[in-house]
Amino acid sequence: MFELLGIPPQVLFGQLLLGLINGSFYAVLSLGLAVIFGLLNIINFTHGAQYMLGAFGAWMLLNYLGVGYWWAVFIVPPIVGVTGIVLERVMIRRLYHLDHLYGLLLTFGLALIIVGFFRQFFGVSGLPYPPPPLLTGGYNLGFMYLPNSRAWVIVASLIVCLATWFIIEKTRLGAYLRAATENPTMVGAFGINVPLLVTLTYGFGVALAGFAGVLAAPIYAVNPNMGADLIIVVFAVVVIGGMGSILGSILTGFGLGLIEGLTRVFYPEGSAVVIFVIMALVLLVKPAGLFGRSV
Repeated sequence: MFELLGIPPQVLFGQLLLGLINGSFYAVLSLGLAVIFGLLNIINFTHGAQYMLGAFGAWMLLNYLGVGYWWAVFIVPPIVGVTGIVLERVMIRRLYHLDHLYGLLLTFGLALIIVGFFRQFFGVSGLPYPPPPLLTGGYNLGFMYLPNSRAWVIVASLIVCLATWFIIEKTRLGAYLRAATENPTMVGAFGINVPLLVTLTYGFGVALAGFAGVLAAPIYAVNPNMGADLIIVVFAVVVIGGMGSILGSILTGFGLGLIEGLTRVFYPEGSAVVIFVIMALVLLVKPAGLFGRSV
């Protein structure tokens, strides 16, 4: 078997797989942020806490009600989305006409409250979530071993990301959403309930975070800090791709995950900061992001 610069193929492809898995979470989470910011102009700092809610939702369904993983995939994201709808209706709606900083401060405070609540009741140690039988085992590809649980995360993330992009960019509903952000008065004149559209959009973006949390439950330890550890990186991904760019969030999320994986192979010390270095370089060259539109 060949070696690249002295790196065994098992190590190289293993880190690329890890990078692709991380990229799957980056893509889904940054997609949710891009939907919320691009269509509502709200910087949703509760996204990491809502990702954590998705993982805890799956864990609670299994341990308290005996509801398995596959049901949780369909049950938990809508529930997390409903919590987002309540937040939008009660608090966030009041900030749409104010500076972005107010939305950031509010959602940051809400994230601290949510994480603190779960930390109080569940502690900070990770809670195990056993994968379902279908996701145990894997395939020996010759040059690497591919666990079923990891393959499922990649495939599910791709499907959800591409479906979201298609709905927003290629359907009439997506056209209504984009038009409502540009000229809500005109869209409302056509009989479309713009406030309801905005509320459902925020709920959908939050549901994406919940979906990512369910995907993460069998792979990572379920704990209150799991979103806080990830959200800063996801914000960097969104900035690199372009704030509000749907396609940019998807491509940048997967791409940066792979770059992070390669960095672990050739320069492990830089793997924790490589995304932030790329963000700084992108902002110097193109402040709107790789796929963003300059204002």
